[in-house]
Amino acid sequence: MAGNSFGKLFKLTTFGESHGKGIGGIIDGCPAGLKLDFEAINKDMSRRKPGQSKIVTQRKEPDTVDFYSGIFEGVTTGTPIGFYIQNTNQKSKDYSHIKDVYRPSHADYTYDKKYGIRDYRGGGRSSARETACRVVAGAIAKQLIKDIKINAFTSAVGTIKTDKDYHELDFSLIESTPVRCPDLEVADAMIKHIGEIRKQGDTVGGVVTCVIQNVPAGLGEPVFDKLHAELGKAMLSINAVKGFEYGSGFKGSQMRGSEHNDKFNTDGSTQTNLSGGVQGGISNGMDIYFNVAFKPVATTLQKQDTINASGDIVEMQGKGRHDPCVVPRAVPIVEAMAALVLADYSLLRRQETKDW
Repeated sequence: MAGNSFGKLFKLTTFGESHGKGIGGIIDGCPAGLKLDFEAINKDMSRRKPGQSKIVTQRKEPDTVDFYSGIFEGVTTGTPIGFYIQNTNQKSKDYSHIKDVYRPSHADYTYDKKYGIRDYRGGGRSSARETACRVVAGAIAKQLIKDIKINAFTSAVGTIKTDKDYHELDFSLIESTPVRCPDLEVADAMIKHIGEIRKQGDTVGGVVTCVIQNVPAGLGEPVFDKLHAELGKAMLSINAVKGFEYGSGFKGSQMRGSEHNDKFNTDGSTQTNLSGGVQGGISNGMDIYFNVAFKPVATTLQKQDTINASGDIVEMQGKGRHDPCVVPRAVPIVEAMAALVLADYSLLRRQETKDW
């Protein structure tokens, strides 16, 4: 299986399945001499882990990270950082009924057609459990680029959304509600809606907005490796993501050039930021902001018609513990993937300028 690595200089490779013994990864390219804050790593892991509130899956995983290499006395050595997260609360029997059945909108059918074999227990490698590895690496990447501030939050659940611009929101309130929306009145409506959807045995999607501040100008490459293109790839690699837009996004297509152009100030900053902090694929020093759309979780507790491995129409019903809405737990994953991109491009920039 190819495609298990992300990044060029700051590179993450992950391994493991949802219901295997564990999951883990190797971070290659992290410079030596970085003193790690393990409490910050554990905090981000706690934000992603299952069972943290009533509106997420009730699978209980401590998500304790064991580091095996690349760190000595709390400081990175410049060698590959190997880590492992044990799976402790699998209930594989919850998936025995789909051994020969393809769940609608899951990777079951495509994995079977590509590899001729699949791990049906929780989706195996295609499970969002793999994203825990990304959060570990992202937490380390954040510390490498500590001057760059990355804040993601839930901006929509289904049709319920905050209409406030991110400048109007207090990011310190993101963690004050289980849905991770800093617009507290809207957050209450989101939580109620997710609860109602869960009672119906159904699921709902939503949007995570991410804001990256204090980004220096000059990060990114101008042709195929544009900064926004890599951010898009990073976000679209996350399970259940269906869309990515940065800056003015699709609304920009409805505007005229005279409206959309960001006029310069004398210091190189711009009066507006419809470019979303990126011009010509390179950061311009303004805030980078983007939206990531997540589909409803494919596993529902309602009965559905589908097909089995023989091509017969069969009826199936989801079992086990699943998120009624993946968005709240996706917030730290979006931050992690953004941090991986920014860390990678920061190292590339240092290499270009020989600023080591």
